[in-house]
Amino acid sequence: MQSVPHFINGEHITQSGQLPVHNPATGEVTSMVPVPDATFVDDALRVAQEAARSWRESSLSERTNILFTLRHLLVKHASELASIITSEHGKTLSDAHGELARGLENVEYACGLTEHLKGGFTDQVAQGVDVHSFREPVGVVAAITPFNFPIMVPLWMSANALATGNVVVLKPSERDPSVSIRLAELLLEAGLPKGVFNVVHGNATTVNQLLEHPGIDAISFVGSTPVARHVYEVGTAHAKRVQALGGAKNHMVVLPDADLDIAADAAVNAGFGAAGERCMAISVVVAVGSIADELIAKITDRMDKLKVGPGDDPASDFGPVITQEHRDRIVEYVSSATKDGVDVVRDGTALAKDAGFFVGPCLLDGVRPGVKSYDDEIFGPVLGVARVRTYADAVELINANRYGNGTAIFTRDGNVARLFSRDVHVGMIGINVPIPVPVSSYSFGGWKNSLFGHSHIYGPEGFTFYSRAKVITTRWPQPSDSQIDLGFPTTR
Repeated sequence: MQSVPHFINGEHITQSGQLPVHNPATGEVTSMVPVPDATFVDDALRVAQEAARSWRESSLSERTNILFTLRHLLVKHASELASIITSEHGKTLSDAHGELARGLENVEYACGLTEHLKGGFTDQVAQGVDVHSFREPVGVVAAITPFNFPIMVPLWMSANALATGNVVVLKPSERDPSVSIRLAELLLEAGLPKGVFNVVHGNATTVNQLLEHPGIDAISFVGSTPVARHVYEVGTAHAKRVQALGGAKNHMVVLPDADLDIAADAAVNAGFGAAGERCMAISVVVAVGSIADELIAKITDRMDKLKVGPGDDPASDFGPVITQEHRDRIVEYVSSATKDGVDVVRDGTALAKDAGFFVGPCLLDGVRPGVKSYDDEIFGPVLGVARVRTYADAVELINANRYGNGTAIFTRDGNVARLFSRDVHVGMIGINVPIPVPVSSYSFGGWKNSLFGHSHIYGPEGFTFYSRAKVITTRWPQPSDSQIDLGFPTTR
């Protein structure tokens, strides 16, 4: 069985595979992923540290040219990259192309690094004294990325990290690791020096080695909330800069004045795209007032027309979930919902009997706090409907939830929409937009248990996270200025 190689210092390094990579559409094992020992990780990080000494001194124009070239190569190889993603993740080819497009936005943003890294200068803060500032790279960055966006999230992290002069050690998900190797190859082709971007595979033990290793200066993570909390706690305990993005339970509020057809379209698109395996997927539709029955009827009408099948079939609306274990977990949430008094309006779990890791679209009516189908992040093609009486009840429901990643409201009332954006305790908000992922010039991140650490990812906060500020106070005294003064320096 083919083993997915590591990529260290510009070279493929093959080890015996231990973890299976599946084609989720068939259940077939297509390759194996190695789990390196501590010595291998040490050696890889020595390479990264050595590369960091020279890459930090690279010119801004050199970095810009490499990123521009990378963007060109990513576009040139888009179909190839999408095919790799679909073969290991299972998402449709169109969705894989969309993922790549959102990653490209961040490469394009990072190409403006000469503007983003400008320092400041103030002259004459005191007599003959000037102050200026600039930003330096932090060193070696560990990028620990999830299975659901195997090229977008690595691009979110690595584009800004490389632009700011850091070396990247990418630890991709063991579920769909191959596109990370292709990204490393394209970066090398774009002119990135050897050792500046490395890929180390592995499991939780490998992650913990990176979290504790003195050769890592900063850690970027996207994944589930329990793991994000662990990454943050262990990484910061070892004096590292950490940004750790966790899970979500995203609500979409539909007010009585909303266009219910548009709202139903949005609920289906955002709830079932990529089989619901998005941290920004809509998990709960909050129907306000008396509209729930009509809204559910419109949603089910659209659900019944969805086609679930292999991601490389153009007729498929969405594909399988990532593993058999995850499929079985989703099935359990749906099959146990009635015990909690939740009505299973549409049950797509019959597809779980077929080959591959398929689950059809499911709709649960009456989800509420205190039941598993509401409290947990299911991360699958399961959409819940919560019924509330008023706008205030909807806001209270959202704010009481332990997650605060994304939310949306559908309404024609501009004042209510404006109030909603201020009332909810959530990091990313959509007004008649169901998946409010910001464009690359803004940063991505949630609140509460959806983010550990203060820094959001990509955009302006990405540049800040991957760099450190230096402030220099300068004075060129004249010989006549010689004096002894033990007082605390002031600008007066």
